Amino acid sequence: MTSLAITAGPFRFLGVLNELQCPRTCAAVRAALPFDGSVIHVRWSGEAVWAPLGDLDFGVPYEDPTSYPAPGQFLLFPGGEGRISETEILLAYGPCRFASKAGQLAGNPFASIVSGLDKLAELGPMTLQKGAQSLKMELIEDA
Repeated sequence: MTSLAITAGPFRFLGVLNELQCPRTCAAVRAALPFDGSVIHVRWSGEAVWAPLGDLDFGVPYEDPTSYPAPGQFLLFPGGEGRISETEILLAYGPCRFASKAGQLAGNPFASIVSGLDKLAELGPMTLQKGAQSLKMELIEDA
């Protein structure tokens, strides 16, 4: 199991890659780490924040995609040519149905927060009220 150190805004979380569920997506995400960006509040999806990644191509297909991530679950929308929305990472903090202005989307559930879930309830409203928050994800090397 691969662990992640995640910082979102002022909050720190421990996460794990869902390598059995989404092996190709997790391999592509691992290759892109460390990630240093920002999240903004979603517009159509409910209680979630997202990191828009434009036309960044992870080169992965859909893997066990879902439109209904659980709180603390990260989705990767692969984007790419012919897709209806840009590449993005979504992090649910409450009830969520992943969507865009074009309608419902589905993303690959590549990681889950396993420690610090109680802070997600603060991150979401903070992002909505105060604007973009930093998002950093990096591998925690096995001991």
